[in-house]
Amino acid sequence: MQMKSTIGEVKHHVGESVTIGCWLNKKRSSGKIQFLQLRDGSGYIQGVVVKSEVSEEVWEAASKLTQESSLYITGKVKEDTRSKGGFELDVTGVEIIQITEEYPITPKEHGVDFLMDNRHLWIRSPRQRAVLVIRAEIIKAVQAFFNDRGFHLVDPPILTPSSCEGTTNLFHTKYFDEDAFLTQSGQLYMEAAAMALGRVYSFGPTFRAEKSKTRRHLIEFWMIEPEMAFVDHIENLEVQEQFVSHIVQTVLQNCQAELETLERDTSKLEKIKGSFPRITYDEAVDYLQKNGHEFAWGEDFGAPHETAIAAQYETPVFITHWPTEIKAFYMKPDPSRPEVVLCADMIAPEGYGEIIGGSQRIDDPELMEQRFKEHELSQEAYQWYLDLRKYGTVPHSGFGLGLERTVAWICGLDHVRETIPFPRLLYRLYP
Repeated sequence: MQMKSTIGEVKHHVGESVTIGCWLNKKRSSGKIQFLQLRDGSGYIQGVVVKSEVSEEVWEAASKLTQESSLYITGKVKEDTRSKGGFELDVTGVEIIQITEEYPITPKEHGVDFLMDNRHLWIRSPRQRAVLVIRAEIIKAVQAFFNDRGFHLVDPPILTPSSCEGTTNLFHTKYFDEDAFLTQSGQLYMEAAAMALGRVYSFGPTFRAEKSKTRRHLIEFWMIEPEMAFVDHIENLEVQEQFVSHIVQTVLQNCQAELETLERDTSKLEKIKGSFPRITYDEAVDYLQKNGHEFAWGEDFGAPHETAIAAQYETPVFITHWPTEIKAFYMKPDPSRPEVVLCADMIAPEGYGEIIGGSQRIDDPELMEQRFKEHELSQEAYQWYLDLRKYGTVPHSGFGLGLERTVAWICGLDHVRETIPFPRLLYRLYP
């Protein structure tokens, strides 16, 4: 029986004959030699078909192949330092599975709407594959970071009785005879889990019904949300620094080929390690006002403001101590200055905006009840959340990292729509 392999595993079979199930990416011919660019999901390899060295049937089968035709190819693996993958296949056999006709995505330029309508096919392209490989590597890095540090993975519910942060941008549904919403964050449930398990993290889909069309927003996106008991604001920042540095360095180590496909300037990513600069909201506002931005204390930053602030740094930067009035109800006020909270947004460099939001949480039961009243939150729906402060309250902190924005930054993408296999955008639910 012929030895089967994947393209990613051919390095273990140099000098041996293998059979690979694959698709034709593209083809060129010099008349007596056909060069087949093949892909199987694990990588790319060139198959060389020499007319004088194969049967007429094999030559004719190779000649019939069109873009995205599927086949089994058999050949001898040899090292080739000129090829990107470092290996080549001297073809001895071609078994056609299907000849593809009129494949819609060709090497010519296509509009974004056309590509998005054909997203199920677009993800086969080298660039889109590279993004999705890096996304998968980031997910592995996230899990390894927390698992190695004694965190427990906890899965919060996707259906919730009310809003986590008091906003109205939620997708409404019916839970039998009750109102329910798709979650915008698992954080409140993670706080409960932290009181049981100490250090926890969740990784799952979240939903925002914001009618936003910016390059940074998706309707459905994935969040990583750690929560830590007995951890204060400063310790929380240190975990975030270590976390982001670990993700970036892991991608640099394991995804060089994909970063090269994306033409990413890796010298910028190599600087993402160690501690990150920290400025207060006050300092950020002062900088903006002195540099031509009309901005009043107490306002939230938009994309131009975040970009201007981040442009001063080569690494992510923390903006800490935001006004209490514009932040979530659960954030702990600074004891020495209650009009600001012990929180931070991490702003990525190169104009990619906020990738992490985090804070120390309120642990005082009376203050939390007061916040519920001020924000007109349903005490009935979230009595259990108040119980966390009633039965063994402790200082605790956490944060949330948006996966897609992180992928966009590390890959150097212009829009988050390429960071997830099938993006959900304001006017797009297909495919």
